[in-house]
Amino acid sequence: MKKILALITLVVSVSFGQAQDFKFGKVSKEELQENVHPIDSSANAAVLSKKEDVYFIFTNYDGFMQHREVTERIKIYNKEGYDWATKKIYLYEGSSGATKEKVSSVKGYTYNLKGDKVEKTKLKKDGIFEEDINDYTEVNTITMPNVQDGCVIEYTYKIVSPFIAIDDFTFQYDIPINKLDVKIITPQFYRYNKFNNTKASYFPRIKESREKKTLPTKKASFLGTSATENTSTYNNSNNSYYQDVLTISESNVPALKAEAFAGSMNNYVSKMSMELAAILNEYGSETKSFSSTWEGVSKTINKLASFGGQLKRTNFFEDDITSVTASAENDFQKAAILSAFVKSKVKWNGYYGVSAYKGTKDAYKEGEGNVADINLLLIAMLKSQGVEANPVLVSTRNNGIPLYPTQKGFNYVICMVEDQGKYILLDASERFSSVNVLPERALNWQGRLIKDDGSSSWVSLMSSQQSLESTSLNVKMAEDLSVSGKVRQIVKSNMSLSYKKKYIGLSKDDQVKAIERNKGAIEVSNLELEDKDGNTFSGSYDYVLNDAVEDIGGKLYFSPLLFLAEKENPFKLDERQYPIDFSVPLKQKNIVNIMLPEGYQVESLPQSEVMEFAGGKIKYSFILKENGNFIQLSTEFDLQTPFVGSADYVVFKEFFGKVVAKQAEQIVLSK
Repeated sequence: MKKILALITLVVSVSFGQAQDFKFGKVSKEELQENVHPIDSSANAAVLSKKEDVYFIFTNYDGFMQHREVTERIKIYNKEGYDWATKKIYLYEGSSGATKEKVSSVKGYTYNLKGDKVEKTKLKKDGIFEEDINDYTEVNTITMPNVQDGCVIEYTYKIVSPFIAIDDFTFQYDIPINKLDVKIITPQFYRYNKFNNTKASYFPRIKESREKKTLPTKKASFLGTSATENTSTYNNSNNSYYQDVLTISESNVPALKAEAFAGSMNNYVSKMSMELAAILNEYGSETKSFSSTWEGVSKTINKLASFGGQLKRTNFFEDDITSVTASAENDFQKAAILSAFVKSKVKWNGYYGVSAYKGTKDAYKEGEGNVADINLLLIAMLKSQGVEANPVLVSTRNNGIPLYPTQKGFNYVICMVEDQGKYILLDASERFSSVNVLPERALNWQGRLIKDDGSSSWVSLMSSQQSLESTSLNVKMAEDLSVSGKVRQIVKSNMSLSYKKKYIGLSKDDQVKAIERNKGAIEVSNLELEDKDGNTFSGSYDYVLNDAVEDIGGKLYFSPLLFLAEKENPFKLDERQYPIDFSVPLKQKNIVNIMLPEGYQVESLPQSEVMEFAGGKIKYSFILKENGNFIQLSTEFDLQTPFVGSADYVVFKEFFGKVVAKQAEQIVLSK
């Protein structure tokens, strides 16, 4: 019976994905009337159709120009899907400034069903915004009009590029794709290596073929000796050449579902990168090779005026920092002091990049810059004082892990300081970061260190410090069964950074609301928060909790951790495709002192217990004892490794479930 049902489901889903014929500007009432996705009922939106074509057109003047045409139709079921009504189009400019990508033929419509009629709203020019991210990147943002629950949007655009390098192809979103059609046509003179994301769980079928193309001219001026700009010529007296064709036609592409503590899902998305490997002549022989190494990529980036060139500019700040580091006893102290100094002078504008946007001088003068402006400025300051400081190229978590050596593999830069065989990492773009405490966005496995001579090597970005969250809780029970007391908390390392970002900058009332959230019927007062130093954050508050104790037959029942307990196991899936990523090693300690109410005694206590996972790399201890008029509880969750492989998921889920169950066990008091 199960096999029959599975077969029926398969047939229905295949029919669903293949039956519709999409024509731009024509949306059916059936599409608008659909209230829930027929396969994925949890979807807030769905791509009804995505069509992407990449091809090269030859002209006598420009040579081969890359064209990329994109058309998407998206169904939005509810407000949670409204973000899909915004599309960002990234355009790139060559380092010489003479070559630039251009977007054209932008059209879009939003469709809503009003009664029995389809209402069609056209995308206007005021719904398209242009913004320069840095010297080499511009983003065009399309904001679709009249977006409502149940609407369908569609847009189309074309990018014309003078560059031979082809952007990545994304085959999967976090919403389902009903119909996916991709065609990539490249001339025989360009050879590309294809790289699929091996960490993905979905892989489309790719059909490869070759077709003949005839040029409308007797002598073709084929241009292209660079992966970025076309510069050389080639004559083809035969007036024809071959094109390599990659075709993808898929139905019912599943959504990339986020899993608890999985890190960046971009690391697991189904995608394909195409690396320009070589340029060939008409006989198929290589005239230029482009396959690169990370060493080569690093050297290329280091030669950029907007990168390595910024490290040589020092005269505009030297007088300002002479006295700043006078008290430093070593280079690491100098680094910490100058990092704080840069933070006080230049604020992060929210943009990433390995290239300075404004340049270190203008960023310093204007008090604002992107990540590269800020951290290259810090490195330049440290170098000017004789400190061995160098940049580390990073691919942020959202950028994912690059599939092959490429400049686009990096979108962030931090500072590394070496002294006597040891090193520290700093990020002055993050207000609350400190020595070796990087923001989570930069904690993506490894970065590429670049030395002054252009040599480079990999360095680990993962925190070696175990973050600490230590909480003490005093509990006193009143006659009305409410409990009250005081909470004291101290957090260190990356947990400190997280707490600071969460609470600092909020009003006192908003801080109280943030602490009360998800803690039941609690009232918080006398809140005090203190940013003790760069690596530590502490707080204390009084509380009254009204729903912690139950009176059943004259006996009192309550869980000793109160609002500190985990409410449920976040790991709910029966199996898991991706590893668990807690970002950093962590130790959580709780100490609870409970005063016995007058006239009551302990009838039963949960058993003390110590649990281990992975040979003790992850441990949980729950030690409970009675001491006179008090019950004392000490718990510790010791996470020595932040990663759990998907193969170990089932065992870890069981382990964590036992932790949650242990925290839910109750103390029983009787008269």
